Amino acid sequence: MGLDILTTDIELVNKLQAGDTEAFDLIYGRYSKKLYTFGLKYLKSVEEAEELVQSVFLKVWENRKGLKKELSFKSYLFTIAYNGICKFFRKQNYQKQFIDEVLYENCEASSITEESIDFKNVLNRIEQIIDTLPEKQKVIFRKSRINGMTSKEIAIELKITPGTVDNYISEALKVLKNKAQKEGLMTILFATLFLF
Repeated sequence: MGLDILTTDIELVNKLQAGDTEAFDLIYGRYSKKLYTFGLKYLKSVEEAEELVQSVFLKVWENRKGLKKELSFKSYLFTIAYNGICKFFRKQNYQKQFIDEVLYENCEASSITEESIDFKNVLNRIEQIIDTLPEKQKVIFRKSRINGMTSKEIAIELKITPGTVDNYISEALKVLKNKAQKEGLMTILFATLFLF
C-alpha cells in the first residue's frame, strides 16, 4: 500500500526509520511550510528561514533510526527548529558583543576602519592556528565554538562521552590561548570568540 496525504505521522516515522525516502518526502511536504513560517517569524530573513528548514530535515534524516514513535513528531520538528533559532541568536549576540566591545567602545571613531581590518587579520590568523590542531581536536573545537553545538550534541554525534568532548575543547583552548598571547592577538577578540 502506497503512502499518501492521509498517512499518519506514526506510520511515516515507521517508514522513515527504515530509510523510506517517500515517507521523508511526505513529511517534508507536510511540515516544511509551517517550519518556514515559524522560522521567518523570528529570524526575519527568508534565507535564514530556508536554511533553518533544511537543517531541521537534515537532522531528521540523520537521526531517523532513533526517532521515538510515542512522541509527537510535530513537536519534535518544532523543538529542533526552536533550538536552531536559539543557536542563531546566540551567534548573533556574540558577534554584536564583539562589535560593541572592540570596534566601538574601545576605539575612537577615526580608528574604526583600521581596527576592522585588524579584526579580519586576527580572525584569519586564529583560523590558521585552529588548522594546526590535531584532527579530532580540531573537529570537536569547530563543532563547539564555530557551529555552536553543545558538548552533549557533539558526544552523541561522535559516539564519545561529553567529558571527552570537554577535554578536547579545553586542550584546544590552551593551545589557542598560548599562541594568541605569544603573537599579541587581541585578548578581547579571542575571549569573545572562543572562551564563552
